[in-house]
Amino acid sequence: MAKKKNKPDFSKPKEEEQQTPQQMPDFIDEAQSGAQEFPPDAEYEGLPLVVIAGRPNVGKSTLFNRFLHKRIAITNDQPGVTRDPVEATAIMNGKPVHLVDTGGYKLTRDIGTKEAEMDDYVVERSLDMIDRADVVILLLDSGEITGEDEEFILKMRPYMKKLIAAVNKTEGGRNEAEAWNYARFGFENLIFISAEHGDRISELTDLITDRCDFSKVRVLSTDRPIKIAILGKPNTGKSTLSNRLTHSENSIVCDYAGTTRDVVEGDFSYGGRNFHVLDTAGIRRKAKVHDDVEYYSVNRAIKTLDECDVVFLLIDAVEGLAEQDKKICSLAFEKGRGIIFVLNKWDLREEQNNKAVKQVREWINIMFGQMDFAPILPLSALEGKGIKDLLNTAIELYEQLNRKIGTASLNNALQDWLERYPPPASKTAHFKIRYMTQASTNPVSFVIFATRPEVVPEPYVTYLKNRIREDLGFDNIPIQVEFKGSRQKWEER
Repeated sequence: MAKKKNKPDFSKPKEEEQQTPQQMPDFIDEAQSGAQEFPPDAEYEGLPLVVIAGRPNVGKSTLFNRFLHKRIAITNDQPGVTRDPVEATAIMNGKPVHLVDTGGYKLTRDIGTKEAEMDDYVVERSLDMIDRADVVILLLDSGEITGEDEEFILKMRPYMKKLIAAVNKTEGGRNEAEAWNYARFGFENLIFISAEHGDRISELTDLITDRCDFSKVRVLSTDRPIKIAILGKPNTGKSTLSNRLTHSENSIVCDYAGTTRDVVEGDFSYGGRNFHVLDTAGIRRKAKVHDDVEYYSVNRAIKTLDECDVVFLLIDAVEGLAEQDKKICSLAFEKGRGIIFVLNKWDLREEQNNKAVKQVREWINIMFGQMDFAPILPLSALEGKGIKDLLNTAIELYEQLNRKIGTASLNNALQDWLERYPPPASKTAHFKIRYMTQASTNPVSFVIFATRPEVVPEPYVTYLKNRIREDLGFDNIPIQVEFKGSRQKWEER
């Protein structure tokens, strides 16, 4: 079972536990002067928790992306786009904070509908984050004050001491006269900003960092974590698995397909390794995607293939494979990512023995053709069964993805393969293979130099790929092999 990683300490430190400036590590002093550059993939503990809250469609996700200087949260004019809290480490004035974009507080609901049930989940999660926060940015719209605004402000009364009220969409002084109407609520800090255009964001950042306590911030590790993307069609249990791995409830879990929209990120440790998990939206067939928000959700999910090392492709063990599983697998293969077929909800199958696993493996190997190297593992994310095997396999795939073979060793192996099974020769397709090099790791690729690369038959290419996998320890990952022309032998080179 995955070990729970130390999470940021969201409680205020006790006075007797606070360090004196002489006891504080050097990076804290440097960060306060703005001189320290913090590694983007570092793992921290004790980060101040900064939460962006407000009603739907006031620009919370735009502000979240503004602080991170990149698009992580999905932004759209449609209200209620963000559901799960979207979290990331942001560097503000040279200091790291744990930044959270919450779902919007919705006052009106169609009682009894699935959407209303989802809204309740969103509000509950948002209020929980606010309760734990060190600083809350209450984002307000510069237009007319609504009933939802007033109700939400009323709920924020107990948190006034940690609240910063920011009125959004006031670029160039627009709507400032109306924005001053919020002054009647007695906010200690009231600032007019534009998340989209960047107006007064630096002043807002100063207000945030002034209220944060950085004395407990510690760098746990600067080692790059293993990045896992959880992909699959809707309702296969991706969020359940993500929550199980991170020992959290970061992702909302509901039998309502399409619950997750943003990529929900989390961290955990297992087996002495750090992991960063990306829980993505379910990917449906393109013809079934009509909603703009779902379109962006699916694109964001696919984009995680550019960021991750290993893909957990979740397949419903009861419903079986879908056409979308093949497309996701093909995209992951093209990018050279490690792929694990995860047969989730295995506990719901009538047959759960080794024979059933073998039958499913044979079926997947038929469906996925050249993917017979990829591990296939049964799992119950809900019960936690199979998690240990899954993570051990992910570590093994990551090690294979980053394995580098020396050129001399490669060519010794190549000579052995050529002697064992010489290249086929004919008058029209005569060629000689000279030598090979490993071009890259993660993704793993090799270049083989031959006198006439264009005539090397595909079966011989397959033979060499199989030898690379089996003899050099790349047996569970995709590899790319490219042939290039050369008349120079390895020894001459």
